[in-house]
Amino acid sequence: MRQIDIDFMPYAEQITAIIGRVYRTEMTTTSGGNISIRDENGDIWITPSAVDKGSLTPQDVILVKSDGTVVGKHKPSSELPFHRAIYDCRPDIHSIIHAHPPGLVAFSIAHKVPDTNIIPMVKNVCGSVGFAPYALPGSKELGEKIAGQFASGEHHAVIMENHGVVLGGSDIVDAYKRFETLEFCCKTIVGANTLCRANSLTQEQIAEHLSAIKMDIPQRNSTKSTPEEREVRAHIVAIVQRGCAQDLMMGTYGTIAVRLGKDDFLITPADEARWNLMPEDIIRIVGGKAEAGKHPGRLTKLFRRIFQLNSDIDSIISTMSPNIMAHAVSGTKLDVRTIPESWIFLQDVPLLPFGILQNDLEGVAEMFKKKTAILVENDCFIVTGKKLLQPFDYLEVAEFSAHSLVMARALGEELRPITDGEIEDLRIAFNVKK
Repeated sequence: MRQIDIDFMPYAEQITAIIGRVYRTEMTTTSGGNISIRDENGDIWITPSAVDKGSLTPQDVILVKSDGTVVGKHKPSSELPFHRAIYDCRPDIHSIIHAHPPGLVAFSIAHKVPDTNIIPMVKNVCGSVGFAPYALPGSKELGEKIAGQFASGEHHAVIMENHGVVLGGSDIVDAYKRFETLEFCCKTIVGANTLCRANSLTQEQIAEHLSAIKMDIPQRNSTKSTPEEREVRAHIVAIVQRGCAQDLMMGTYGTIAVRLGKDDFLITPADEARWNLMPEDIIRIVGGKAEAGKHPGRLTKLFRRIFQLNSDIDSIISTMSPNIMAHAVSGTKLDVRTIPESWIFLQDVPLLPFGILQNDLEGVAEMFKKKTAILVENDCFIVTGKKLLQPFDYLEVAEFSAHSLVMARALGEELRPITDGEIEDLRIAFNVKK
C-alpha cells in the first residue's frame, strides 16, 4: 500500500491523510485551516470545527449533505460557507484547501499575489492567483468575495486579504499539489527579494520551456528485477520521502537517478506525487529505453549523458528547495564559501542561464567532469555523487548554506566569505582537486 494511497481511500480518510501532511509540514496550526471534498452526490465532506489538526481521525470528519443535513460528532468547519460558494460556481472543482502557511500569509498581509512566472513548473501547477478583499471569517460576505474570484474560471488559487489562501483542485491531491507549490513559490520570492529581487519569466519563455520538456523516450519490455535493483528502488523512495519531509523536494518536482550498470540506471517518474512514490513506480532505463507504460522526467536524457561521460558519478539529484531557488530566481550566485564544510563538499557552484538544459545538453553534462553541482536560473539545482546518500548530503548542505546566505543578507551587513587564502588551505588540508 502506498504511503498515502489517496485514490483508494474513502473521502474521510483522504481528508485526514492530507490535513495530517499539511500539519506535519508546518503549513497549518493545531486549530487552523480546513479541507473539503465534494463527492459525486454533491455532498461535502469537511474537517470539523475546533478539533486538533495534528490528531484528526476519519471519524472526526463531517458529512454535510446537499440538503443541509449534517452527519458527524462535531460541528463542520466555520468556513463551510465559502467552500459551498466555490463549489456552486465551479463544477470542475471537487476539493478545497484553506490554510495559513507563513509564506502565503506574508502575501496576504502585504496585500499582494505571488508571481508564479518565476519558475515554469510553478506556473504550470498554480496558474495565476486571485485576490479576495477582507471579510469576516465564516460570513456569507467572505464566501461571495472568494467565489467572485473563482467564478471567472481564471484562478484555482486565491489569496485572502489578511487571512490566508484558498485553493481548489479536481481532487484532493491536485489541490494539495497546488497548495504546496504555491507556498514554495512565496518562500522563494521572499528569499529572492532579500538577496536582490525575484526575476520573472515571460509567457513565451514558459510556453517554450513546457513544450520542450515533453520527453519522447523509447520504451522496452520490462524484465524481472534483481534483489539488488529492488533494494535500490526502495532506497530511492526512502530518499525522496526524506527530501519531501525536509522541504528539499515537493510532490510536483524532484528527480533522482541511480546507476545500475553500463547505460543502465533507475530514475523517478514524471507524473507521480513524490511523497506518494512506491518502488514499483521507479523507472529502469536501459540503453536509453524506459520500461513500458512508464514516463520518466524531462532530465532523463541529460542524466543518461552525465552517467556516460562521468564514470565516477553513480547518483544524481535534481530538485527545487526554497533558499537555493531564491538564488536561482534572483540571479544571485550561490557562493558556498560560508563555512568550510560547504566549500569542501560543493566548491564553486556555477549559475547557468535559463534554457540551457534544453539548448546545450552536451555542454551541461561535460560540466560535471569538474563540478559537483550546478544551479540553473529560474529552473532547478542538480547535484551529483557516488552512493545516493552523498548527493543528498550535498543537497542538504547546499540548502542550509543558501538559507544562511539569505538570513545573513537580512542582517544588513556586507557578507564576508572565506578568503582565497583560506580556501587554498582547505584545498591542501582536505585534498580537494582543482
